[in-house]
Amino acid sequence: MHAGVTLGLFGAIIIAMITVFWGQMIIQKRKLEKVKREYFRQHGGLLLFDRMKSEKGLAFTIFSEAELIHATNNFDSTRILGKGGHGTVYKGILKNNITVAIKRCALVDERQKKEFGQELLILSQINHKNIVKLLGCCLELEVPILVYDFVLNGTLFEYIHGKNRSSHISFNNLLRISHEAAEGLSFLHSYASPPIIHGDVKTSNILLDDNHMAKVSDFGASVLAPSDEEQFLTILQGTCGYLDPEYLQTCQLTAKSDVYSFGVILLEILTGQLPLKLEGPDTQKILSSTFLSAMKENNLDAVLVKHVKEQESMELLKGLADLAKKCLDMCGDSRPSMKEVANELGRLRKLPMYPWVRVGVETDGESLLGGDSTGVQEVESDYSMGENENQHINPGSSYYAR
Repeated sequence: MHAGVTLGLFGAIIIAMITVFWGQMIIQKRKLEKVKREYFRQHGGLLLFDRMKSEKGLAFTIFSEAELIHATNNFDSTRILGKGGHGTVYKGILKNNITVAIKRCALVDERQKKEFGQELLILSQINHKNIVKLLGCCLELEVPILVYDFVLNGTLFEYIHGKNRSSHISFNNLLRISHEAAEGLSFLHSYASPPIIHGDVKTSNILLDDNHMAKVSDFGASVLAPSDEEQFLTILQGTCGYLDPEYLQTCQLTAKSDVYSFGVILLEILTGQLPLKLEGPDTQKILSSTFLSAMKENNLDAVLVKHVKEQESMELLKGLADLAKKCLDMCGDSRPSMKEVANELGRLRKLPMYPWVRVGVETDGESLLGGDSTGVQEVESDYSMGENENQHINPGSSYYAR
């Protein structure tokens, strides 16, 4: 009898323990769900849901954490595509076997949290062939996860400085890629509503697809163009060697900050040099300073990379150098807009096809570098991206991603 009582008591204790265990599990699960809902709300998820309901054609997906864990094999280190100051990017395979790039963002501040949902919505609706497409996001975590189109054929940085340099991509192709990247940035500045400032323009953020077409990526430092003075101030961000000196002084990120950074990209193409060298003489550590000194001394030839000088006309190279110099002006207001930069690159790309055309030389009626003549206009569709054909943003759209 005592054995039976003991056994019964033991069984009751086991049942009680199991009950308490499952009770705790349920409580913890509810707490976790509550935390996820709060993160989702903080990151603007409710706004996203409302807009997705009202705009049924919006091609954007809100993923669960579990879906992205499965897609990346629990964010396995072998799936890492790249790391940066704004997060880590993983190769992911969704349930429908679509390959995507999944970015676990770095910490976001309170200002970013307030604008995150609105900005996600804007970027999700941007459709431009030279901008990496944002497919969806996961907002139920403290730090959001973004899902992008998978683009992996190297970066412009690798083709100039790194592992793909051995492929000897031609200067004409480098010029084309820079033109396409400028078109993408011009679209963000001029056609997105509200305008978007990238904030971290550099060669490693220009991806190349299977056809070596440029795709501007990594909007980790991006901000919406501010609507008032107070919104202008940002925490310093970006990459050394590309940072706008005016931004460093004022902490005000503007579209002209992107223009300055793009000017450094043009220097990399012309010189084959890194934007910032940790070794060597102090006077040669910053590429932009070295270049501007050479231009001031009328000694451009000293900084141009050898194979570029051998392949291309000095007329074209001087045109690119002059454009880079304008982009690198210390005063942001004196720099050209990104749209003007893209237009100038489009005109410079035509020089090899029209050897009689010279920078700054006017023809009948108009300068070929200041406006389209009839002869040049006929081939423009092959070298520049028409707004109607290649640029589109859904009506009423507005947005970005971090």
